[in-house]
Amino acid sequence: MRTVIVTGSAGLIGSEAVKRFANEGRRVVGIDNDMRAQFFGAEASTKKTRDDMIANVRSYEHYDLDIRDASAVAELYKRHRGHIEAIVHTASQPSHDWAARDPQTDFRVNANGTLNLLEAARKFSPEAPFIFTSTNKVYGDTPNRLPLRESPKRWEIELGHEYEPGIPETMSIDHSKHSLFGASKAAADLLVQEYGRYFGMPTVSFRGGCLTGPAHAGTELHGFLSYLMLCTVKNRPYRVFGYKGKQVRDNIHSFDLVEAFAEFIRAPRAGEVYNIGGSRHSNCSMLEAIDLCEEISGRKLTWSYEETNRIGDHIWWISDVRKFQKHYPDWRFRYSLREILEEIHRSVGDRAE
Repeated sequence: MRTVIVTGSAGLIGSEAVKRFANEGRRVVGIDNDMRAQFFGAEASTKKTRDDMIANVRSYEHYDLDIRDASAVAELYKRHRGHIEAIVHTASQPSHDWAARDPQTDFRVNANGTLNLLEAARKFSPEAPFIFTSTNKVYGDTPNRLPLRESPKRWEIELGHEYEPGIPETMSIDHSKHSLFGASKAAADLLVQEYGRYFGMPTVSFRGGCLTGPAHAGTELHGFLSYLMLCTVKNRPYRVFGYKGKQVRDNIHSFDLVEAFAEFIRAPRAGEVYNIGGSRHSNCSMLEAIDLCEEISGRKLTWSYEETNRIGDHIWWISDVRKFQKHYPDWRFRYSLREILEEIHRSVGDRAE
């Protein structure tokens, strides 16, 4: 039976991928040991999503496996050798701040874990597309050198600048401050490229902006829109860090991202890289997001401002997705920013604690 391996299978992107490929009749082998609860606490646990998929997704097989365990990863691939159609790697330690607390764990999960998955793929399924959920943080703080102008609610790039449609893959990842998280993800990103270019494997790094959706278990350290709506609805205090709250993020729904994965699987390329995010289609500043959360929920958010920004944080990020759209012209955005937040609002539930 055609099999798709999904790491981080109970997380936001992983669970979307599980449902997407299972609905097409594939067997989906999920790897997830709920390290998110270790990173961010019980509220961020993915256990409920895992249990729901085990109970309700008929062709789903779950493995409580740690991707840092090279022998366990290899054994799993070996068990499914000859049937693996694709690998979708979404598992990670995803937070700047958490990485600084425990750099060893961050690097072992993000870099060494990715290496284990790639090496097992090379041995047991070298023809299967390998999709890596990378991040725009591989560019470090280089985007902060762009010429920006200030408006009442956001920072915006100067009119007519070559990056006005968004930041392309040609931006350098060198000579910048990445955060330790950005560095570990950059190491993994380069490994994915190298296995594609050196060994001729069909690999891709999708360098995402803000990935979001109703299945996101948002926390203060990770999950911008989800956590913002949660705080708005449940009357929790929210902190804005630096840049006057005018920092801009593009936001892509998990559905739209997984559809991009599916397009790549249909026509894979070797060692490819794509910036992927909401682009000019779906983006907002912190202040704009607060306004929209309040409008959708009918509640006021209690928030405070801290002048110090997070290390390696971007002032303005909008992804230029035109390279991916050129290679895969059938891919289209399904969700707007408002639709994303309306779905998140419904998932949070409009009730105060």
